[in-house]
Formats: sequence, structure tokens, C-alpha cells
Amino acid sequence: MQQTAIKNIVIVGGGTAGWMSATALATILRGQYNIRLVESDEIGIVGVGEATIPMIQRFNQVAGIDEAEFMKATQGSYKLGIEFVNWGKLGDRYIHGFGILGQDLWTVRFDQYWQRMRALGKARELDEYSITRMAARHNKFMPARPDLPNSPLADIAYAYHFDASLYARFLRGVSEQRGVRRTEGKIASVALRPDNGFVEAVVLESGERIEGDLFIDCSGFRGLLIEDALKTGYEDWSHWLPCDRALAVPCKSASVLTPYTRSTAHTAGWQWRIPLQHRTGNGHVYCSAFMDDAQAQDILLKNLDGDVLAEPRQIKFKTGMRKQGWNRNVVAIGLSSGFLEPLESTSIHLIQSSIARLLQFFPDSGFNPLEVAEYNRQSRFEYERIRDFVILHYKANQRDDSEFWKQCAAMPVPDSLQHKIDLFQARGRVVRFDNELFAETGWLQVMHGQNLKPQGYDPLADLLPVEEAEKYLESIRDVIAQCVQHMPSHADYIAQHCAAPRQPMPK
Repeated sequence: MQQTAIKNIVIVGGGTAGWMSATALATILRGQYNIRLVESDEIGIVGVGEATIPMIQRFNQVAGIDEAEFMKATQGSYKLGIEFVNWGKLGDRYIHGFGILGQDLWTVRFDQYWQRMRALGKARELDEYSITRMAARHNKFMPARPDLPNSPLADIAYAYHFDASLYARFLRGVSEQRGVRRTEGKIASVALRPDNGFVEAVVLESGERIEGDLFIDCSGFRGLLIEDALKTGYEDWSHWLPCDRALAVPCKSASVLTPYTRSTAHTAGWQWRIPLQHRTGNGHVYCSAFMDDAQAQDILLKNLDGDVLAEPRQIKFKTGMRKQGWNRNVVAIGLSSGFLEPLESTSIHLIQSSIARLLQFFPDSGFNPLEVAEYNRQSRFEYERIRDFVILHYKANQRDDSEFWKQCAAMPVPDSLQHKIDLFQARGRVVRFDNELFAETGWLQVMHGQNLKPQGYDPLADLLPVEEAEKYLESIRDVIAQCVQHMPSHADYIAQHCAAPRQPMPK
């Protein structure tokens, strides 16, 4: 069968989405395609996606990016998980740590033995059986040691915090070295092919016409191609995730460089705290139906580590997803494809997974509709499952101090999420469907952290005598404690391996 290769790829928009797409395509396609990125310095970039999850290491590996070089260039720090404050009840705090919990034994997962022993009053807090959670608590960090296969030190999963604007700049340098051509300019119009409605070209305000075979829309919330030109449609999820605004502001660093993101629930939303080498990134995500902008800003500014370094910047959004992430010859990547608030740091991962999926179903000039449909099916599944995980944090609260939280606790949730909750409340089981993003340990940590209580546990956990189960848990706890004791501090590790050049203090 005759296949005609496409030749020209046009990426509309820069920022994290645009330059990650450019970097990945330039690396994988090895100069066999013309890749052009169009962006305007006049158009602002949202740039709040400064926290990531461990899969970004895979992106860096494929792109051939050196970790230390990348960390220095982006003022990066390491991330072992997310601390959630006030999400169950006021005063509650727990960490959703990366990586595994405990060590599996025999036929039953570790958490089932823990559930059993906890019911008998013979188990410690879940923190103590996770090396990433305990290291985070003590502000320690080191990468995994795969040369120690039977040690918890081999199981340290981590991600990064970084300055999103510096990350885009860093990737631009990588991309341009690999042949990506950048064009500065604002797009004035989009030309569609009269026969099939495909995008034929984008026309700049200067009059320059840029034609392409495949267009990647990284134009942010607006969706210049996917929505303005192709009228794809948007599925609104704000009835489950009612926050619709955010205020972002940087401040001076705290005295201790913590290796985790913090999410603190407030009266009608939550505040993020992301520690970088040169500053702390902060933001307040809130629901405008329950809180006005002035209140939101006041709460944000009263809960910072240090002096403010810039004016707070407001971002308005609507949670949901584009009805098709791939429509005709346009693939939406980043905010143009949908938005889930950054509660579990999934924004950059969704960029990464969209790029990987595009490469998996990379088209020829025929744009096979079966492959486009499969791309959209997989994309929807990923969005919906992450959506459910984010909704869980709101649904599983016991706060009675505001109408916002009471409404969240009472709201009906998607059947797919309710099924997960019901299974957990029966015997503490978590079932992972079709390799969805968040594994069993993630769901378990949030459900337990927000006070969902199973009525029982897996009966096979009773096969191990109580005394042996108690020794098994204690040995895991002791080994993890010893490992954490010998880890360097997060700040010391960065100072030794990837400290960014010192910047002049702002006047």
C-alpha cells in the first residue's frame, strides 16, 4: 500500500507544551521532518506548572538531557511527593509520596498486612513504611541506588520542581540545536483547506503564511487551532471541580529547602507551595462562587515563606477537556487540550503523554481515522482517570467550616470514582484499570490520608501469624529509618551536584 509521508510540522505556541513537543519531535524524528515553532513574545505564558511527577525523568532520558545541567538551568529542586494540609479535617496533614509502600510479601500486598495490623493496634503510621515519605519529613534526598537491590534506597522515586519559564528557555536551546526553526510573530488568521476542513496554513500579522501538513496546537486555553479554527468543542467538568481561578506569586525562599510540594486547603480552594533554588513558587486556586478575588489574594499573601518578589498574577480557567484532542490534522497539546488543576502535578505529564501518544500514532498524509480515534480514546481515558483522582481529594473531606467543602463532600461523583471508593471502603482494595496513571499506592495514600476507613482487609492477610506480621512491619520500618538517617539533606545534595549559579538579588 502506497504511503505518503508528511514533511512539515508546525507547532503553534511556545511555553512548556510547545518546547517539550519541539524537543521530543526533533529528537525522535532525527531531522527527517521540517519542524517549525511559531510563538509571540507579546503573548503571556501561564507557566505555573513548576511541579512534576517521576515520569518526567523518562522524557529527559529520551531527549538526552543531563539531569545536573537541566537542574542548574531551571533553578530546580527535587520532589519526593506532595504534602496535603487541611484536606481531610482542619489540622490534618499527610504526604502522598512517590514510589512503593513497604515490601510485598507472599500473596498479599503490603498495605493489606498493614491494614490488618493497624486494626489490631500493632502498626505505625503509613509514613514510616515509605522511604520517600520519611525522607521528605526529614528534608533528605538522594537518587535511587539500583546497585542495592534489596534496600529501600533502590526504590527512591522522585520528580522535580523547576521554573517553567527557564525550562521552556532551556528546551528551546536544545530544540534549536536539533534543527527546530523558531518564528516570532502573532497569528492573525488560520486558513482551512476547502475540500476537507484541514488546516492549510497559519498567517502571521506580518503577512507571512506558514503552511504545514501536521499542526500541533500549543496555544494555551484559547485553542487557536483546535477550537477557534476547527470548533472541536469542550467538555466542562466544573460541576465536579468547581475551582475556576488561580493567583500565582513568587516569594523569597524559606530557610529550609524542602523536597516536596505542599498543598494547603483553605476556605474555598487550596494553595500550592513549590520550593526552587532561587525562590518559592506559590499560588491560590479558588472558586469564585464562594470567594472574591480580594479575599483570595489576601489569603495567599498571608501564607507565604517570605517577601513577595512580583505582583500576583490571575489565571482564569474551566476544568475539563477538549472533545477531541486530535481533530483532522491538528493535535492539541497542553492547555489547548484541556485543564485539570495542578493539585497532583499532572499538567506537564499530560503534555509528555500526549507527545508520546502522537509519536505512537504518527500519521502519514492520509491521517488514518482509526488511528486518530484510538489516540482520542486513549487521551480521554487518561484525562478521565486523572480527573477522578483529583476529584477524590475534594469528595473525601470532612470539613464543616465552609459551604464550599460541605458541597464538595456531598456531591455525586463519576461512577468510575465511586466504584474505587466503594471497593476501598469494603476491604481496603484498590484496583488499577488499564495502566491508568496513578497506581494503587497513590490512591491508598490519599484515601487513608483523608480518613476513608475500610471495613475489613484481604482475608489472605490472616495466613501470616500475628507475631510474624508484626516483625515483618517492624523490620521494614527499622530499615527505612536507618536509610533515611544516612541520606544527605536536600539542600546539601543540590549544593554538591546541581547548584544553579547565584543570581543577583532583585532591587
